[in-house]
Amino acid sequence: MHTWTLLSFIAFTGFAAFLTWWITRTDEKTSSDGFFLGGRSLTFPIIAGSLLLTNLSTEQMVGLNGAAFNDGLSVMAWEVVAVIALVAMALFFLPRFLKAGITTVPQFLELRFDARTQTVANVIFLSAYALLLIPIILYSGAVGLSQMLDLQALTGIDQPVSLLGYTMQPDAIILWGTSILIGILGSIYSRLGGLRTLAVLDTINGVGLLVGGCLITWFALRAAGDGGGALAGWNAIKEANPDRLSSIGQEGQSVPFSTLFTGVALLNLFYWCTNQQIIQRTFGASSLAEGQKGVLLTAALKLLGPIYLVIPGIVAYHLYASQGVTADQAYGKLVFNVLPAPLVGFFAAVMVGAILSSFNAALNSTSALFSLGLYKHVINPKGTEAQVVRAAKIFVVITAIAAMLIAPLLAGQASIFKYLQKMNGIYFIPIFAVVVVGMLNRRVPSIAGTLGLVLGVVGIALGYFLPEPINPVTALGLHEFHFLGVIFALLVLMMLAIGAVRPRETAWELSSGNTIDLTPWKNAKWASLLLVLLVVGIYVMFAR
Repeated sequence: MHTWTLLSFIAFTGFAAFLTWWITRTDEKTSSDGFFLGGRSLTFPIIAGSLLLTNLSTEQMVGLNGAAFNDGLSVMAWEVVAVIALVAMALFFLPRFLKAGITTVPQFLELRFDARTQTVANVIFLSAYALLLIPIILYSGAVGLSQMLDLQALTGIDQPVSLLGYTMQPDAIILWGTSILIGILGSIYSRLGGLRTLAVLDTINGVGLLVGGCLITWFALRAAGDGGGALAGWNAIKEANPDRLSSIGQEGQSVPFSTLFTGVALLNLFYWCTNQQIIQRTFGASSLAEGQKGVLLTAALKLLGPIYLVIPGIVAYHLYASQGVTADQAYGKLVFNVLPAPLVGFFAAVMVGAILSSFNAALNSTSALFSLGLYKHVINPKGTEAQVVRAAKIFVVITAIAAMLIAPLLAGQASIFKYLQKMNGIYFIPIFAVVVVGMLNRRVPSIAGTLGLVLGVVGIALGYFLPEPINPVTALGLHEFHFLGVIFALLVLMMLAIGAVRPRETAWELSSGNTIDLTPWKNAKWASLLLVLLVVGIYVMFAR
């Protein structure tokens, strides 16, 4: 079995790498536009494929299926509600970002506020990506591959090892080794290729991920049906655990229904509208119409997300809940058990592509934030294009090494996806609040933007980490996501109040800094309306 798994793994990995090299071998990568934005030449299929796979890494495949293992269908909110955020991106945020001609979100904040606001935003983004996002990508990837490929049996590591006075258990050795290997491969990819190279590789792996993810769901449902077919498996789950197939999250679950309108909505809006790691793909669009089509195609594909990001977790609960399997182990175990051996290798290769995609996207965005934000503005303002790109590549290596060391330390979380969403709120909410107020109110001064970022991060961190007797979240009995909604509202009110008391002398105007065609796609509004109606229909269909 391991032979077929390894052969199919190597075959698909080699195919994806060769095809990507062939397509992008003549791309220009020496300028900052070429390296970070693909020369602003991306078309809508590439944008959609890249957006989808940048999002669909193992923190989604492993983590969200793990959340479904715990809570059932209600966690589909992270996929379905994302459609609303993508509609907002296509119709409201993207036209403004592309008109500005920016490479990073902090650059927009500099245009709207000042260099100080940009620097604060850069520091927040860099800290969050280096200490949180990238280590979680490595950790969840290592856990998923370990279970999927049964690395303990494959490597023969079954005894503790003493190293520098510490005794490491076999699972810890595999976790550290896999995290480091993924980190090294990802660093090589990120250093050798610019955004378009990564985007093309994303698209190739994206096709494999969609096909493989749906196959896993089909095989898993067949396993749940004891040979009676996928429909029999679905009926068996409905009969055994009907409460786990409701779209309406209950109190005590990770996504109660009421939080869809507060923290969950805000986290999705930040993620798809102002998260540098994600939206950098859209900044490379060849035109506004191509960008909008790419974003809305991504939204349509997200509606399929529950099929391969939620249902397998529900099936895994049905099959393994009594076996002591943890939430984050469930998906890898399911893949290993239900897929034929050749398909396990193929899907593991796709998963490696997904891991490298998110890892590379985070590294590429981190290097852009560092080189264009801090290096170009603070360290070496007179630096040439070649120096900027070289600084970015050096910073990629430093960040990757730090992430490799941090990743294994995340072991022990009850749900890595829940932990990720909680920690994301610390910086998601302040940045989104400042961007939204900056776009909607042209008189709010720069000091309001800086205060919004600093006070937002500090306020949410205090709400998360203060001890219980003086913790405002527990004292008020708030769900963590409702708390994020309260902080967002307070930040907006504070910035508007500053704007009313001490407004800018002149109203801010967004000047054009881009030469691409900014004509909107003529069908954008109709497509957006259809997508919103489909979201409502899905929730109604599974409400119980």
